[in-house]
This record gives sequence, structure tokens and C-alpha cells, in this order.
Amino acid sequence: MTGVGEPVRTEHTAPARPGPDGLGGRYWRLWSASAVSNLADGIVKIALPLVAVGHTGSPVLVAGVAAAFSLPWLLFALPAGALVDRLDRRQVMLVANTLRAALFGALALAVALDAGSIWLLYLVAFGAGVAETLYDTSAQSILPQLVPRAVLPRANGWLHAVELAANQFVGPPLAGFLVAGGVAFAVAGPAGLWAVAVAALLLVGGRFRVEQQGAGTLRADIAEGVGFLWRHRLLRTLATMVGISNFITNAVFAVLVLYAVGPDSALGLTEPGYGLLLTTIAAGIVLGSLVAGTIERLLGRARALGVSVVAMAVVVGAPALTTNPYLLGALFLVGGVLLAAWNVITISLRQRITPDRLLGRVNSGYRLLAWGSMPVGALVGGVLAELFGLRAVFAIMGALALTLLLGMLRVTDVNIEAAERAVA
Repeated sequence: MTGVGEPVRTEHTAPARPGPDGLGGRYWRLWSASAVSNLADGIVKIALPLVAVGHTGSPVLVAGVAAAFSLPWLLFALPAGALVDRLDRRQVMLVANTLRAALFGALALAVALDAGSIWLLYLVAFGAGVAETLYDTSAQSILPQLVPRAVLPRANGWLHAVELAANQFVGPPLAGFLVAGGVAFAVAGPAGLWAVAVAALLLVGGRFRVEQQGAGTLRADIAEGVGFLWRHRLLRTLATMVGISNFITNAVFAVLVLYAVGPDSALGLTEPGYGLLLTTIAAGIVLGSLVAGTIERLLGRARALGVSVVAMAVVVGAPALTTNPYLLGALFLVGGVLLAAWNVITISLRQRITPDRLLGRVNSGYRLLAWGSMPVGALVGGVLAELFGLRAVFAIMGALALTLLLGMLRVTDVNIEAAERAVA
């Protein structure tokens, strides 16, 4: 196992004294800020395209708004990680949310004055995306400074659950109501929510800047973080598995709608029925985030991760074997539970075995892999469907998902425990 000689952690702010739940008041204030922030994200994800339709009928220009929002993850993920490791992480989160509130407040004013345009939407979406890279990287990196490492799975589980619930369940329908009330409401709502999140973060208190061993250039900092991720065999394996799994799931879900919706489709679902089918996965992920600690205790970490890989293979491959939407929904629900367990276990492990001074850069490297493989997977899924048909996409990706079990030869309890001992 590499990484034994890596620098030890140097923290300016020790984890808070845990409360009766083992997490502490500062954690729950961070949790509240994350809930409100992700609610704003969920509204923006739906509202911006709806607002764009009012400015243009071009599908390319409308899709460009979503592209502008996600592009910063490809361009700035690594620099964002380096900045998060250099600066006070709570301050970075405060600045990021203040920037997002200001951008959408300005957009609401422009809309109210009838001065909005599709190009202004692009500018705001891109700026908000840059702020998101900073906020999300800081939010994952600050957690080990707030809670004892022994309760990181529980802390990550509650955080993951509220983020998904706000982003996927509450935000989108709320966006619909806001748009119905007027475009200005739709863009002013997120601005107000991010302002509330800033207030919640101000109540967290403490100093969260991690001491660095030398003042190098930003490029050198990025290289150090990427180098650590690459040299650490366990982290490198998990990061590669994340990149491949996101490639697989995006290949499948990019074309699943063609397989599911319409009287001539294999599943024959209506649009609301399709939305309900996808909701089963989201519901499973919320539930799994809350019970991930229990799954880890019952199965052990390595076995739980291996079962999660099998669950992903079932989720992406099942449409090739059955056209029963009720059976698919049940499989999606169970698969969502186990996929959430994967996320909570691996994030907590990454926080434990990465030196605090490198955590922002390692987290951003993971995000770059995850987001970078998504558009490629979607493109490959479309090409395969065009050449071989929809069922072939599900079958191929299900088989490819099973190859991830090869990674479990390295992701063993022995190697996990060795990596934790090396840091300690």
C-alpha cells in the first residue's frame, strides 16, 4: 500500500465536542446550510431551462444553459480543490453562496426590468457553476474538521440524504410553482435561499484553514494533489471505479426514456409514469444514505462495496431482461439504497485516509473524474443504441458494470484498514 510516508494531518480547528448524537451543533448548522443550498440548486436546475425557453425556441441554445452550468466542473475542479486547501474552507463556502445569491439577485432585477436575455442566462449559469465547484469541494473537505472521524459515516449519511431530498424531491416541483408565479420569482427564490444558507454558515463558527507545508504555486499544489491520488493505490482504484460507473449509468439513462415512454415503447409508460420510475432510485438513495452505517456494520465495508457494485449492474442491466415497470421500480429502489451505501462509505473513507491539507484537491480530482465521464457515457450510449438497439445498451453496460468487481480485489478490508493505520 502506497501513501505510508505521506504527511500527517495538520488541523487548526479540532472537531467539535460531539453532542448526544455524536455530531455536535456546528455539524447541524452546516447540515442546515447544505439543505437550503441544495434546495436552491434543485430550483435552478429546473428554472433556468424554463426561463431560457422564454428567450429562445432553439433546442441548442436552451441546452447550452445546462452546459454552461456544468462546464466549470471540467474547467475549474482541480484549481478549486487547490484553493480550498489554501483558504479557510468555511470562508470559501460563504463567498461561493454570496456570489450565487448576488448573481441570481442581479438576474431577477434584470428580468423585472425586462432586460434579460439568453446570453445573460449563460453568464449567470457559468458563474453559479464556478461557485458550485468551490462550495461543493469545501463542503466535503470541511467535514472531518467538524466531527470526529469515527462518526463520519453517520455525518455523511445525513448530509447526503438532505442534499438529495432538497435537490431532487423538493427543488424541482418548487421551481415549477415559482415559474408559474413569474420568471422574476423563479430566479429570486434561489437568491434568497442562498442568502439564508450564508446566515446558517455564519453560525457555524471556527477556523477551517489547514496549515500547508510550503507556499508553492497553484500548479504545484494541483500536481501534488493529483499525484497523491494517483500514487495511493486504494484511492486510485476507487476513483477509477467511480469514473467508470458514472460512464455506465449515463450511457443507460441517456437512452432509457426512449425505451420507457410512449405507446410503442417497450415499457409503455406515460411521462409522469417515467418520472415516478426514476423517483424510485432517488427514494432508494435517500433511504440508503440514512441506513448506510447499518449496512456497513452488518456486511463490513469491503463486502458492502462489492454488493453495491452488483446492485449497480442489476440496475443498468435489468431493462434488457424485463419490461415490467413494477419489477424495474423495485430493483431501482433496492439499487438506490446500495448505491447510497457506496457513496457514504467511500466518501467517509476518503476523508479518513487523505491528509487534511490535500483533501480539497483529492475531492476535486474525484469530481473531475465523475463529471468528466458523464457526457462521454451519454454519447456512447446514444451511439450504441443507434447501432445495436436499446436493449443492447443495457446488456453491454450491465456486463461492463460487473467488471468493476475486479477492483474489489484491491478494495479489501485488509487494505482499507492498512490505509487508515498509515494515516494514524
